[in-house]
Amino acid sequence: MPEWIEKEQSAQVTPFKLSLTDRLLMLLVYYHMYPSSTLLGYLFNLSQTSVLKAIRKLEPLVSEILPLPKKEQDKLRRLQTVDEVEAMFPGFKAFLDATEQEIPRPHGRRKRKTHYSGKRKKHTVKTQLTVNKVGLIVHKTSHVKGSMHDYA
Repeated sequence: MPEWIEKEQSAQVTPFKLSLTDRLLMLLVYYHMYPSSTLLGYLFNLSQTSVLKAIRKLEPLVSEILPLPKKEQDKLRRLQTVDEVEAMFPGFKAFLDATEQEIPRPHGRRKRKTHYSGKRKKHTVKTQLTVNKVGLIVHKTSHVKGSMHDYA
């Protein structure tokens, strides 16, 4: 066989780095735990793109043989009423949310910097509220600087 043919054949990339068994295991781990594709890539020594490609190729084939669970995020839509929320999350007690309130521009340079919200492009304070099913405010946190992240 000519050398250039051997070189071309050796240069061809196989579509998947993992064997079919390992890709199936990865798909089952994905459906059991719903980890991120970054974590699956780390666990199986693949790039995030390769993980998504393998899952996308295997899902239709496996779903013909095994009943794969429907992803919750596919069924979700914005819930409109308290009854819809109660049906989706039985026994819920309250809603928790944060809000930003605009304040006048602070005088001190340091205070301006700490109270500036990059999201709203204004000087703000943030407050976290807990509201029960009836709509009454159950708890309100003290104000924090506008630059503070909501999860802090």
